[in-house]
Amino acid sequence: MRVRRWGTALTLLLSATALPATGAGTATAVAARAPHRPLPLARLFDNRAVSDNSRPGAADFDGAGHSLSAQDLAAAGWSPGSVLTLEGTRLGLPRTAPGTPDNVVADGQPVAVRGRGEALTFLVAGTGGPASGTGTVHYRDGSHSTYELTAPDWRSGPLSTKAVALPHINGPEGQSSGAARLYAVTVTLRAGREVSSVVLPKASAASGTLHVFAVSVRDTGRGRTGSWAASTAGYRAVGPWTDRTLRLVVHSGAGGPRARIRIANTFAATPVEVGAASIAVRGAGAAADGAPVPLTFGQGRTGTRIAAGAEAFSDPVGFTVPSDADLLVSIHLPGTVTAAPVHQEAAQLSYLSAAGSGDRTADAGGAAYPETMSSWPFLTGVDVEGGPGSVVALGDSITDGVKSTSGTNRRWPDVLARRFQAQHALPRYGVLNQGISANRIVTDRYQGDGVSTDTGGVSAQHRLERDVLAQPSARTVVVFEGINDVRWGTSADEVIAGLRALARRAHERGLRVVVATVAPCEGYPDCTAAVEARRQAVNAFLRDHARTVFDASLDFDAVLRDPQRPQRLLPAYDSGDHLHPGDTGLKALGDAVGLRALVPVRS
Repeated sequence: MRVRRWGTALTLLLSATALPATGAGTATAVAARAPHRPLPLARLFDNRAVSDNSRPGAADFDGAGHSLSAQDLAAAGWSPGSVLTLEGTRLGLPRTAPGTPDNVVADGQPVAVRGRGEALTFLVAGTGGPASGTGTVHYRDGSHSTYELTAPDWRSGPLSTKAVALPHINGPEGQSSGAARLYAVTVTLRAGREVSSVVLPKASAASGTLHVFAVSVRDTGRGRTGSWAASTAGYRAVGPWTDRTLRLVVHSGAGGPRARIRIANTFAATPVEVGAASIAVRGAGAAADGAPVPLTFGQGRTGTRIAAGAEAFSDPVGFTVPSDADLLVSIHLPGTVTAAPVHQEAAQLSYLSAAGSGDRTADAGGAAYPETMSSWPFLTGVDVEGGPGSVVALGDSITDGVKSTSGTNRRWPDVLARRFQAQHALPRYGVLNQGISANRIVTDRYQGDGVSTDTGGVSAQHRLERDVLAQPSARTVVVFEGINDVRWGTSADEVIAGLRALARRAHERGLRVVVATVAPCEGYPDCTAAVEARRQAVNAFLRDHARTVFDASLDFDAVLRDPQRPQRLLPAYDSGDHLHPGDTGLKALGDAVGLRALVPVRS
C-alpha cells in the first residue's frame, strides 16, 4: 500500500494485493475471515466489479454475472489508480486490472483509514437493491462514533446523486445498454478528532449487498473561507469550443492573501482537459488590472484532466483577493468541448476567446476575448486563505439574482456579503450564493445526467452535499426555497418534510441552519389561490417551528409583501413579473438579515 498526503486529508491509493475473489452473495465467508486488526482496503477486496469488454464474464459484481465495463470507466476518466475529487474528497480508485478483485463486500471488516476532517467519503454501490448498514469510526484518542451508510443500487439508483454513470452493463452473454452507477456517499465524523480506522457496516439480509471501492477522510478546508461560489445547474450543449479560453467574471465577498479555484465537471459523461488557468483583479471589460497570476494543479502542473462527475482544486497561490471586487478567472480548454456543466443565470457577462486562439490565460488585455456569455461554465468556486469560514445561501431564482441588474452584484447574498465585510463585531464570513433559478426542494428539475436544456438543477435534497456541506469551512446555511415546489403542485407537507430533512442533515455536520419564509407571488401567471394556500401553510410551519427544527428564521415574506395585499409583492420591490424582487427588493432582503442570527454559538 502507498499512502499519499493530499492537503490535510489522506487518500488511500489501493495498490496492495487482494484476497481471493468471491461472488456478491458471500457474506458468511467474508465474516468468517474478517480480520481483527485494520487492514488497507485493497487487502480486503473480495469481489470483481469491472470486466474488459473482450472478457465480459470475467467479473461478477451482482452475483448474476454482470459487471462494469473497463472501457466505459476509462472513457469517463475513471482509470485504475486515478485519484478523483468527489464531494470535496480525494479518493483513489482501485489500482487493479479488469477481472481482478476491486471492491469489498461490506460485512464488518476493520479498515485502516487515517486523517482529520469533518466527514468520511465512501465510493460505493449496492447490488440487489439499495444497501445500508451501521458502521463504526475509531479515533486515535480511543473514542469512537457510529455512522449510517446507504448505497443506492448500481442499476436503479438516482442519477441525480451519482458520482458517475456508465452507458453499458457487461454480462456473460456480452454487453448491453443500460446505465450503471457508482456513488460517493459522505458520513459525519466527530469534529477535531483524528481517524485511526473504520469498521464497515455488517451485511444485512434486509437490504442489498453493499460494495466499497474506496474511502477517505474529507477536510473542506480548515483555514479557508469561500469568497465566491456558484452551483452547477445543468449540463448544456456549448460551442463546440476548440482550443479556446474562458475568461469568467466573478465577484468576491471575503478577501484574503492567497487563493484557489474550483473547477467542476458535474453531470458530465467524459473528462475535460484544462490546459492552463489564471486569476486576476478585473480592470475594464475582459482586461485585467495587472498581469494575471497563473494557477497550477496537483502540486505544480499547469493543467489538469477532470474526470466525469469530478472536480479539481487549484494549488493555493499568492494572490491577494480584495473583498467586494470583480475577479477574472481564465481557463484554457485545449481540446474540443461540446457540452459543459453550467450555472445558467449568472447576471454577469463573461468572455470567450476566438476559435483556435489557444491559451490566453496570461493576457492582461481583453482584445483576445471578442465573445461574451451570460453563464458560468465549469467554475464553481474561489476560496481564500484564512478567515472565519462561510455562510451558504441555498435557494432558487430569488437568491440567484434573476431580475437584478446584470453586472452590478445586487443579489441579496451580495448585499449580505458586503455587510459582513463592513463590520468587525462579528466574524467576517464569506457568503456563498448557491441559488439556482427554477430550483426546488423536493423534486429535480434537471434529472442529473445527460445533455439537457433544463438548468433548474437537481433538488436541494440532492445537491445539499455538494453545494453546502462540502463548501470550504461552511458554518451556517440559509435555506430560502419552496415557491417553485408549491407552484408546481408539491404539497405543503412534502415541502415541510423536505425542509426538515435539509435541517437534520446540516445539523448532523455541525452547521447552523437558518430558514426563510416563502415570498408571495400573486400576479405571476401560475400563482393561483391553491398555490397561495400551500405557501401560507409552509410559512405557518416555519413561523411556529423556527426554533424547534431550525436554529433561527428570517421572515422574508414579511419583508417583501404588500401590507395592503399580503399575497403579492410590495410594488416598490417588484421587478415587474410579480414573482422576483428587483434591485430594491433584493437589497431589502439583504439588509433585513440579522447578522447575529447567522453566527454559530461556538463563534
